[in-house]
Amino acid sequence: MNRTDRLYALVEELRAAAPRPRSARWLAGRFDVSVRTIERDLGSLQEAGVPIWAEQGRTGGYTIDAAATLGPMGFTPDEALAVLIGLGTLRRGPFRQAAGSAQRKVLAVMPDEDARRAASTASRIHLLEADDERSVVPEFAASLRADRVIRLTYRDRDGALTHREVEPLGSIGKGGDWYLIGWCRLRDGVRAFRGDRVVSIEVTDERPPARTLRREELDIPFGTLRPILDDPR
Repeated sequence: MNRTDRLYALVEELRAAAPRPRSARWLAGRFDVSVRTIERDLGSLQEAGVPIWAEQGRTGGYTIDAAATLGPMGFTPDEALAVLIGLGTLRRGPFRQAAGSAQRKVLAVMPDEDARRAASTASRIHLLEADDERSVVPEFAASLRADRVIRLTYRDRDGALTHREVEPLGSIGKGGDWYLIGWCRLRDGVRAFRGDRVVSIEVTDERPPARTLRREELDIPFGTLRPILDDPR
């Protein structure tokens, strides 16, 4: 890791730990450099106006005012490239509009040269996808964040339509397909609704009761479920 990337990473490490301090020795081990190098890097960041200060004592170390720093600008070119690739995989499906605007924002907050390099590398990466795009109604994404009961019109594999009240619990992506996972009041149980078979979604004003989704309720015969975010603990 070069020094510029390490400075970015130092800020992000301190932001993630804040308000807990990190000792110079701990940071040196984290970035595989000497304590003296870490102290010099932190001094440079302080001179640049980054709100980092040292706390004295046995449990002391360096800490940062996380509220006064900006996260997205801390992307290294490799991190920005990874984010652009991840967002690019969402350019089809229910999150396509948000993914497109997020790509533009990532590049907009980066230094010009880093943004140019990341965009140039990303332009050489392509995804091989099926020719037919399975359209998903735009309300799919809204139903996940609304925390409301939805009225859903669904077409099953035989073409039959049903109207249901559903309490959204989450979503699963598999290949090019997206599934809305929810408690179906019609069936009185957890069901997975394939996005391209959802005809319409209406978000109501009713808040659903709290439910805990168990892995065995999903009845997935193959594959491994992987969360989008790592456990932050």
